[in-house]
Amino acid sequence: MDILKNITDQLHGDVTEATFEGANIVLYTENIKFFKEGEGKIKSIVDQIKKRIELRADQKILLEKEKTDAEIRKIVPQDAEITDIIFDIQRSIVVIEAKKPGMVIGKQGSVLEEIKQTTLWTPQVQRSSVIKSKITENIREVLYANNNYRRKFLNEIGKKIYKEWNPEKVDEWVRLTFLGGARQVGRSCILLQTPVSKILLDCGIDVAAQNSEKFPYLNIPEFSLDQLDAIIISHAHLDHVGLLPYLYKMGYKGPVYMTPPSRDIAALLALDFIGVAYKQASKPLFDSTDIKEMVKHSICLNYNEVTDVTPDIRLTFYNSGHVLGGALVHLNIGNGLHNLLYTGDYKYGRSRLLEPAVASFPRVESVITESTYGSKLDSFPPRKETEDKFIEIVRKTIERKGKVLIPELGLGRAQETMLILEDAMSSGALKPVPIYIDGMIWDINAIHTAYPDFLSNKVRSDVFQDKNPFVSEYFSRVGSPQERKNVIEGGPCIVLATSGMLVGGASVEYFREFASNKDNCIIFVCYQGMGSLGRQVQDGIKETRMLVENREEIIKVEMEVETITGFSAHAGRNVSPTRPPS
Repeated sequence: MDILKNITDQLHGDVTEATFEGANIVLYTENIKFFKEGEGKIKSIVDQIKKRIELRADQKILLEKEKTDAEIRKIVPQDAEITDIIFDIQRSIVVIEAKKPGMVIGKQGSVLEEIKQTTLWTPQVQRSSVIKSKITENIREVLYANNNYRRKFLNEIGKKIYKEWNPEKVDEWVRLTFLGGARQVGRSCILLQTPVSKILLDCGIDVAAQNSEKFPYLNIPEFSLDQLDAIIISHAHLDHVGLLPYLYKMGYKGPVYMTPPSRDIAALLALDFIGVAYKQASKPLFDSTDIKEMVKHSICLNYNEVTDVTPDIRLTFYNSGHVLGGALVHLNIGNGLHNLLYTGDYKYGRSRLLEPAVASFPRVESVITESTYGSKLDSFPPRKETEDKFIEIVRKTIERKGKVLIPELGLGRAQETMLILEDAMSSGALKPVPIYIDGMIWDINAIHTAYPDFLSNKVRSDVFQDKNPFVSEYFSRVGSPQERKNVIEGGPCIVLATSGMLVGGASVEYFREFASNKDNCIIFVCYQGMGSLGRQVQDGIKETRMLVENREEIIKVEMEVETITGFSAHAGRNVSPTRPPS
């Protein structure tokens, strides 16, 4: 069945063009009256075919860009603080960036509707980041600079999805092949196959492993980039997304589905991955052009948004409670024949940063779950007890005039630590000392402030009320070698730096300088991979060889070494949807 012809035949010449944007159907019209009043006809067709349809004005009838800009600024309240207006003319969309997007939307969408009726453009709203984010700006530039390509790309995706569109068709089987991440932490990658679809669930690397053990097994007979229909990313940690740009380098041209924050963070971490490779005098797997290809081919979905990704697979993301934008991947396969949940990583316990993972779904027959902390020994202590222990270690170190180093995963763990420290200093539980943020953490903070709807109710409320905890007076960004030197030579302080496993980045430099002083302390708050320097220090090594100004030196480890396990962004064995944390 030709679904587009079916729709246009019913609209009797009111539509000048019908096209796909992924699984969504977009209709363009030159009829102003139909554009403004045709909602009833569109709704009746939606009820028939059960697919999302959007009606837009044809370019020929759009108000000129300069006049549209002026009308928008006249209609939108000044208090909304518009920061940019971007025109995607190929799709008749105008994107309005503002510090207070709710005021751009208006009560029950009244302001957006007025913009649409006045200008005929289809308005979309984006929140301006409280912290300026270069990566988010660059991503938007890539998308809008390639909007003509994007339109053609999305249309081709839709053609593939609807090529075999048949609501009555029933498929017969599902096959799963684990290419990485089974019985290990790292390089998560699963190939899902049905009679008509091949989908990759995540494609990560094991940052602590050596050589070929870093990467998923992509050299198996049933895996071929040419035959791959889609990639779905659960979240932006490197062990789930690190190899994705490489697939585009090798020629993949298909879609990758993820949440908007995951797209931004995946691009940032990939750029950092390139930088770390150069610092280690090794050739990176991919370059920035491959990351741009990843962005160009991304299709972003919010939580609870349903979309078809192939003729027989429908995708919904749910909050995983793990990191910003992290998602549980629900797949409806074969028109309801089988429902599969791939969890990626998740956390049921409530954290300061995120709401707990969703645990209720319309239907689930099979679950692929992580088990990072699923052994009988992996019971986490009560959250308050964990935070109190952490603050006490920091307090004692500061009192003896030492420095605290906290190697962090830039995504998730670092922001959680910042919220705990900010609260402790604001409440008087900790004497205020400088908290230095080094590595990519600050850039990831900026992405957090651009997507507060993905954060916990408390943090989201603080951001909306201009009490953003990530821009607290206690935090200082370290952005140059001289600033890093000042921190090293300065007085008592707390340093949060990437990487979390001491496998490169600023944290290694701080460790090298802090390690020999017994007054200093290193606190591990995230998982330390086998073979990483972090794991070796955690296990009690007393000295290690490191490069200092291009020569190898023995660094003695005299500093206090502490590990806090209860801050994990994963679910522990003793926390489940029916058994909340203490």
